[in-house]
Amino acid sequence: MDRRQLILGMGGVVALGACRAADGKSRQSAARADLYRCEGCEGVFERQPTASSARIAPPGEPGEPLVLAGTVIALDGGLAAGVTIYAYHTNSAGLYANGTPETEWSRRHGRLRGWAKTGADGRYRFETIKPAPYPDRSLPAHVHLTVLEPGRRPYWIDDIVFDDDALVDAAYRRRMENRGGDGIVRLDREADGRLLAVRDILLERHPA
Repeated sequence: MDRRQLILGMGGVVALGACRAADGKSRQSAARADLYRCEGCEGVFERQPTASSARIAPPGEPGEPLVLAGTVIALDGGLAAGVTIYAYHTNSAGLYANGTPETEWSRRHGRLRGWAKTGADGRYRFETIKPAPYPDRSLPAHVHLTVLEPGRRPYWIDDIVFDDDALVDAAYRRRMENRGGDGIVRLDREADGRLLAVRDILLERHPA
């Protein structure tokens, strides 16, 4: 490959790479080829939420109380209304436990799952507990997120993981794809002492 071919090839990579959104965060300039390759995304259809806030873990659930919140941002940088967020995670033992026979995904994803739908302010909020890593510690503690935009097919975005988790090391960070924005969040505290994780979501481009 000569220099001209190399430069043209690099230009193609740049054209398909990340661009800067109106909110200043990294944004894909083309739809991901595997956007809809999404095992388990069917779970988003099991409820039709009407509220932007939902409870995942019931009162008294073992584990440290945690609030997951954020704003969903459209491609043009505006606030995205009517977007359903499906979230699920392990319990305090690192297991997807106590699912119901309702569907395959209610069995596989366990009991700790919830649905919220953004309002005009683009916000969502889940009240739950901080999940634990898998017992074999093959992955850090994480929360799975599926996004369903009005009139579109669902897709998953990068899991929420916690910046202070020892398993969120340099190798893990290099593997992050920034689907839907950065999933690595810092834990803060609400006024009542509950942990707070803020994960803003950048909507992905869809194939034409």
